[in-house]
Parts: sequence; C-alpha cells; structure tokens
Amino acid sequence: MTASRIETLLEQDHLTGRLVERGLNGPSAIAAGDQFVRAVRALIDDGLAGQSEAIALYAPGRIEVLGKHTDYCGGHSLICAAQRGICFVAVRRDDAVIRALAPDLRDACEFALAPDIVPHIGHWSNYPMTVARRIARNFPGDLRGASIAYCGNLPPDAGMSSSSAVLTGMFLLISHINALETRSEYRDNIQGREALASYLGTIENGSSFGSLSGSSGVGTFGGSEDHTAILNAVAGSISRYSYCPVEFHENLPLDDDYVFSIACSGVSAPKTGTARDKYNRMSRRASVILDLWRRSTGRCDSNLSAAIANAPDTLESFASILAAGFDDLTGDELTTRLDHFLAENHEIIPAACKALHCGNMVQFGRQVDRSQELADTLLGSQIPQTVFLARSARELGAVAASSFGAGFGGAVWALVRRDGLEAFEEQWAGRYAEAFPPESKAASFFSTDPGPAAFFACGRDE
Repeated sequence: MTASRIETLLEQDHLTGRLVERGLNGPSAIAAGDQFVRAVRALIDDGLAGQSEAIALYAPGRIEVLGKHTDYCGGHSLICAAQRGICFVAVRRDDAVIRALAPDLRDACEFALAPDIVPHIGHWSNYPMTVARRIARNFPGDLRGASIAYCGNLPPDAGMSSSSAVLTGMFLLISHINALETRSEYRDNIQGREALASYLGTIENGSSFGSLSGSSGVGTFGGSEDHTAILNAVAGSISRYSYCPVEFHENLPLDDDYVFSIACSGVSAPKTGTARDKYNRMSRRASVILDLWRRSTGRCDSNLSAAIANAPDTLESFASILAAGFDDLTGDELTTRLDHFLAENHEIIPAACKALHCGNMVQFGRQVDRSQELADTLLGSQIPQTVFLARSARELGAVAASSFGAGFGGAVWALVRRDGLEAFEEQWAGRYAEAFPPESKAASFFSTDPGPAAFFACGRDE
C-alpha cells in the first residue's frame, strides 16, 4: 500500500472500507473513520499541507478475559482486542523532532527524538516521550521525526490499555518512518510480533531486552500482556498467550451468539499516583518471591512460572522460604500472592480453556467467578464498584463477568447473549446507578466483539 496524501484521509467512505477489510465491524469502522478525520484536521490546523504524505495506523484497546497479574510472572492469560482503539495519522519530518497532537485533550507537545529527553511523569506526553527516548537509545544514529496526531474512543484509565495503545502506536509509526526493522540491532533482538510485544513491554517497564538497554520506563512495573493483545489479537477470537518470553498457544473462536458488554466503573485506575503504587507493590511481591527462591535454591529461574515448574512440591518448597517475609512484605503477603498465581495460572485458566473448547459456557462462567473472587480475596485488587458490577452482571444473566486490567478501579466485562444485549445493558447500568450514584455519573457502558490487532490503514505495504 502506498502512502496517501493527508487530505485523501478525509475521504471517509474509502477509509471505512479499509477498516472493515481488516476486521472492524461496520459501526466500529465508522467510529474509527471519524477519529482519523479528526486527527487529519488537527494536523492541517497545525500547519501541515494537505499534499503531505501521511501514514495512518489503528491500535486497539484490549480486554483481559483471564490472567490477572500473571504476565510479568511468566504465566498465561486469555486476551482479545476491543473494537475500539486509538487512530494515528503521521507525517514524516526532515528533522529529529516529534510533534505529538492530542486533539481529544486539546493539547500538543514537541520534543527531540533523543536519548536524553526527560518524560513528564503523570502527563499524557510521558508515553510518546518514553518511546522516543528508548528508540534513540537503542537505535542511535540518523533518525527522522514526525508530526503525529491521534484520537480515540477508549475510555481513559479504565483498564482497557489506552496508554499501551498509545505507546505501541507511537513505536510502530516511528519505527516505520525510520525503517528500524532493517537495522541489525532490531533484527538481532526482535524477531516477529511476539518478540516485539515483549520489547514494547520493556519500554513501558524500563527493563532491557536482549542487547537493547533499558531506561526508566513510564513508572509501572508490568509485563507485556497489553502489547501482545494490541499486536496479535484475532478478530472474533480469544487468544491464549504465555509470557517472558511471549509465546502463542491457541485461538479460541467466540460463538457469534455472544458479545462482550463493558462497564467502565467511573473509578479511574491510572498508571500514576496511588493506583500505580498499589500495582507496583503487587508486582514487587512476585519479584521478591522469585528472588527469595533463587537465594534459597541457588537456581537462576527467569520468572516465577519457571521457578514453580522446577519445584517438586510447590507449596511445601516455597512455604519455609517465604515464611519470614522480606523487608516490608510479610510472609502472609508473599504466600497469598503465590497462592493467587497458582490458582489463576495453573487451575482457572486451563479449566476455562477446556470449557471454551467444549462450548460449556456454564463451566466457563464458574471459572471466571472464581477468578473474580480470588482477585478480591487474595490479590486485593478490587474495589466495591467492580465487585458489584461483576456480581450484578451474573445476576442479570451474563454467562460470565469479571473485572480486568491492573485493578483498583477500571472496568468489568460481561459475556452476554447478543439477542438480549440491549435489555441487559439497560438493567446493568440502572442497578449500578442505584448502588453507586456518584460513580455512575462518570461510568459508561458499551458492547464489543473481539476485534483485530493493530494495523496500518494506509502508508505501508503489508
């Protein structure tokens, strides 16, 4: 596919057809087309000529079906993309400057594509700046920047990975403009989209990846589940992946009779401030468990999942190691964190996959119920609003319902029959408004089928 003049992206009918071809349904494609048009207009209003050659990219949000806090432990998760996302339009520059426009926020920022830039933690520019800095450090030399505008319809701070979609989209665009895939540093370390998802996870958490050295990241110490879903999702299916490294296992087609209904609680779960600190503490518990295991056994297992695989009697092997705790983490905190990982990764996800293979939605719902319960009782990542939304969805007839994302706020998915969707969502929203009047004013409810992975809508041959 050849590059398009920026003004041609205002021809929405043609663009909408391209989006449908790539897996978005009609209404979702129309909505994405509107977002591309708004991004184009922002660039033109910013002074770019309509004859400029443009690149358009779509990056979806993700739904974590199962796999709460398993990815950075080397575990498994069930994921899919939403039919909502972030739409980017980029125009190559002749200098090494990134100009990022966020029309939804009525804001813009400009910074050098350089290894020493300092991102603004807590500001939306943190993500594009962190990407630019990491690219400049890992791929030094003559780099070209871009003017990039992006718009989206993902609810922010709701657990649908809007920030990871921005990070992923920014990397894909800057990488394409600079042909990073042709460079030896890229070829030696990033081979395929699974490896790219792992690398993007390290951009976010600050770790190194192969010979590509890390930096401070965005401030959260998570894994690569979000980036894996954004890059590798299959429209109409739920996918199972494991992590550290990212490995594909299977696609589980979702019966067309069912659709995801999403309830954004209205309680933000941003990757900054208190929510970030709680998330990082949970991640730290897993890291401490692994460190204590390594010290005690002399082994060098790369992640918690690998350590468990090498423990002949898992609970017994770890019990004495964790009993004394470590630093400000008690033995009970560490043991509870391990118990959750064992249940979610080794029991719930395998049983849920088996149920989906057999079309046994009753058994699938039971496994999801257990995951939701343990997220509250063992992880401690739930709030009253997400507990209520999951429980009330089941009471209203959803075959399964669970919170997803990092926790401490955010959203809940409910799997419901398509023919009863409208009535279900009306009742679900009504119950929430009665139970949590203040939060319901900021809440939103919408439905989505499993959508496609990120793709270039124009400007790149694929």
